[in-house]
Amino acid sequence: MFNEKIKNEDLNRLTPNDFKKSNKQSIIVVLDNIRSLNNIGSVFRTADAFLIEGIALCGVCGTPPNKEIEKTALGATATVEWWYYKTTVEAIIDLRQKGYYIVSIEQAEKKTWLQNFESTGKKLALVFGNEVYGVDQEIINNSDEVVEIPQLGTKHSLNISVSVGIVLWEFIRKKI
Repeated sequence: MFNEKIKNEDLNRLTPNDFKKSNKQSIIVVLDNIRSLNNIGSVFRTADAFLIEGIALCGVCGTPPNKEIEKTALGATATVEWWYYKTTVEAIIDLRQKGYYIVSIEQAEKKTWLQNFESTGKKLALVFGNEVYGVDQEIINNSDEVVEIPQLGTKHSLNISVSVGIVLWEFIRKKI
């Protein structure tokens, strides 16, 4: 016999106000020219789930309020802080000045495998790239480190919102 599913009202969820007051993970998710509003909404929802500090929306990224983002965010745009930057370069310059360690999530020659990355004590800015082109080479060149998600199949490509979920879970898993 399986355990009973927990009802939504019994999940002890934070209220939006409690979320905003809580201590966040020292992680900023940086979205480098993400075209899909559904992907952006999914990232908001995942950032809320893992109590992430905020999201930097860069370049062509859509911004809240937007009904297409909200379809997948399910209210997370009201809890997760976000900022818009005209370019991703502007975002990483600003975040580096604020003490963030810049990590691009990408396939690159000199990379660290996700499972081997150590983030102890660092404030992180995690850069996730465009659905077709990935993280821009200029951003990779200006990153402190590149982390790659191991993949075994033929595509060697994950949806950006899936990548965000995998990477954030791995970082949070190591902390709990």
